[in-house]
Amino acid sequence: MIDSISTKWRCKYMVNQFKTEQESFWAGEFGTEYIRRNQGAELLASNLVFFSQALRSAHKPRDCIEFGANIGMNLKALRLLYPQQEQFAIEINETAVAELRTLLPPENVFHASVLDYSAVQQYDLVLVKGVLIHINPDYLPQVYDALYRATGRYLLICEYYNPSPVQVPYRGHSGRLFKRDFCGEILERYPDLKLTDYGFVYHRDPNYPQDDITWFLLEKRG
Repeated sequence: MIDSISTKWRCKYMVNQFKTEQESFWAGEFGTEYIRRNQGAELLASNLVFFSQALRSAHKPRDCIEFGANIGMNLKALRLLYPQQEQFAIEINETAVAELRTLLPPENVFHASVLDYSAVQQYDLVLVKGVLIHINPDYLPQVYDALYRATGRYLLICEYYNPSPVQVPYRGHSGRLFKRDFCGEILERYPDLKLTDYGFVYHRDPNYPQDDITWFLLEKRG
């Protein structure tokens, strides 16, 4: 009975702590379960191939920040490509943050929602992969602004694409996954961002699959 009350209190606290239901969803148990499904050597290999393609037009970014880094599987792949790269991360889930802080200097990991993050500096590479699709659409402009402010040179967007906004069921949940033309909206919002490269990776790729991700490499030009 006590455990049940404690669980209900934590859930109520998390709902009140964040601006949106989507944030509470990822900060809680579902976000922790996601960790167990998304790790391992095969994913690391796929990520390594993925980033070697997506960043083929980029010139060795010296530092990088990932919005919604989870336990750092993307950052691990980037570290293999750029061994000297200084890395930073924003993550909402406490369990994932604890693991990230064993991978990165603890002060480089921001335990926060991307809706609450305010850039403290600009980075050669800003990465967002499989995160914008889970943001409440009403708050996307705020996240776009945060991504833009953090971008010193490159912004890499890796998300599900749809030419018009659409909501789709996600593992039995509604209101948790949204597809749209994220890149197009960002390009329209910030005229000094230019499309440098783009591509698609299919979930049935026989060697290095990704989850039907369309990626876009943007560059900020003065």
